[in-house]
Amino acid sequence: MMARRGTDERLLRMALPKGSLYGESVALLERAGYDTTGLADPGRQLTLRAGDIEFIIGKPTDIPVYVAYGAVDVAIAGKDTLVEADLDVVEMADLRFGACRFVVAEPEDAPRSIAEIYRHLGVIRVATKYPRVTERHFARRGLQVELVKLSGNIELAPLIGLADQVVDITATGRTLMENKLRIVDEVLTSTARFVANPVSLKMESDRVTGLASALAAAAVAE
Repeated sequence: MMARRGTDERLLRMALPKGSLYGESVALLERAGYDTTGLADPGRQLTLRAGDIEFIIGKPTDIPVYVAYGAVDVAIAGKDTLVEADLDVVEMADLRFGACRFVVAEPEDAPRSIAEIYRHLGVIRVATKYPRVTERHFARRGLQVELVKLSGNIELAPLIGLADQVVDITATGRTLMENKLRIVDEVLTSTARFVANPVSLKMESDRVTGLASALAAAAVAE
């Protein structure tokens, strides 16, 4: 699938995620020597041009979709969103910021152990925003799970009896501890990654690989 372009064929189209990764993404681009004019405070703009790159600012979970379907050539995205989306994108560099981790957590004062629940019922009920990541994790451990997909306040699920465990992302574990949840397993570590559309990588190899190398070098130097 050919990546879509604007009217100016010289523009490379790059997506940046809103939210926690955005500021560091812009700072990394600047350290790597790229024009970031207007990116620090884009206001309500969702697209803007700086130098020879057209930037698209999108919801983090939508970024892998933009890349896989050729709406953009390249992007910065969290490893967590890439794994959960499971789409055809080429991961080219670990940018080393935005570190967090997927963990399994359960109530500190659970009346029954998970092992006991599993022996009795043959299944564990797990609440998460990330069903694909969660299912793969428990499948690797040979455990049957009933997934409860939520969109917010995952730590609430065990407290109201909705789930036995949760799989969630945490940077420090503080929110889990404040809600009397203990971490019992590690799923994976997530950092920001530079990714490319496979066709764009083939058609714009020099520009895409050059951008990947420049960002990776700036990330290492920092």
